[in-house]
Amino acid sequence: MTASWRFSTLADRHRALGSALEDWSGMGTAWSYDGDANLEYLAIRTKAGLMDVSGLKKVHITGAHAAHVIDLATTRDVEKIYPGKSVYACMLNEAGKFTDDCIIYRISANSWMVVHGSGTGHEELQKAAIGRDVSIRFDDDLHDLSLQGPLAIDYLAPHVPGIRDLPYFHHLQTRLFGLPVMISRTGYTGERGYEIFCRGQDAPAIWDRILEEGAGMGIIPCRFTTLDMLRVESYLLFYPFDNSQKYPFADEGPGDTLWELGLDFTVSPGKTGFRGAEEHARLKGRERFRIFGLLLDGNVPADEGAPVLQDGRQVGVATCGMVSPITGASMAIARLAVDCAVPGTKLEVMNASGSIAAAAHALPFDDPKKLKRTAKG
Repeated sequence: MTASWRFSTLADRHRALGSALEDWSGMGTAWSYDGDANLEYLAIRTKAGLMDVSGLKKVHITGAHAAHVIDLATTRDVEKIYPGKSVYACMLNEAGKFTDDCIIYRISANSWMVVHGSGTGHEELQKAAIGRDVSIRFDDDLHDLSLQGPLAIDYLAPHVPGIRDLPYFHHLQTRLFGLPVMISRTGYTGERGYEIFCRGQDAPAIWDRILEEGAGMGIIPCRFTTLDMLRVESYLLFYPFDNSQKYPFADEGPGDTLWELGLDFTVSPGKTGFRGAEEHARLKGRERFRIFGLLLDGNVPADEGAPVLQDGRQVGVATCGMVSPITGASMAIARLAVDCAVPGTKLEVMNASGSIAAAAHALPFDDPKKLKRTAKG
């Protein structure tokens, strides 16, 4: 935690569960707990799990030019976002390369919140705000508790009237246990889930009560790295762990295009004028690699950073691997040469312990039509 400058009010809860509070995005985060991570994965996939994801950075943008600033800094057409709705978006630099992703929340006409991870989202917004009638405020008191899994709605429904009718990527201002919160139907698991934004002073009471009341439903606390298992199955990228910031090209600086990352869908149809828009359009069809899936033989996960070979030649790198406790399949997210990113292509993963046969596989592995996370009622 020597690099940490941000602190969750749940730190003592995490320490009691065995966490050393490793740094992520400047905050001591529960990367690890005592006990079996597979049980936490199973809770989220079959019941529900509660995570502290307060390390995400929350930025409030308010004022007459707030929408214009977000429109300039991100890939989405903000005029299509109404109060109570949110959207996943990306941010690019002038070279058309990915610098961060985020969720944009419209709170009211001239009030927004942008939530991002460890990239340069805050800085991108500040650059876009220069000379404009807007206020940008980083909010580290606002905590984010993520309740994810098929039973999350069954737990919350008796406490939050109308929450069953809340659509995917929408949010509401309400009260939970008498405390002021914003609940968003979003998450990073591929399951139906909810993020509970609350004041730091209220986070311990909300955390404790959900775990106490939800225990009979199988709701348990989950470490941050359980997300790695879930995100591999659900095609959820994690900056910088899947990016060229960690796996740079030998002859050029870091930076990936949305075409390479499979995130080009975040550019609203017809939108121009956002930072990097012209270069983004020019780079279509010039992909140096593609993010793709790997299905490995056996039950050993791919090492993080393991080279991927075809006929003895390196054609990629596995960025995150896991063995599913439900299906028993070993799968990974990988950066593959474009001609290898074709389902069924025979490949080889070079783990430190030896070679493993693999095949390219389309992403996501789980719930490709997103039926679980978008379910109604």
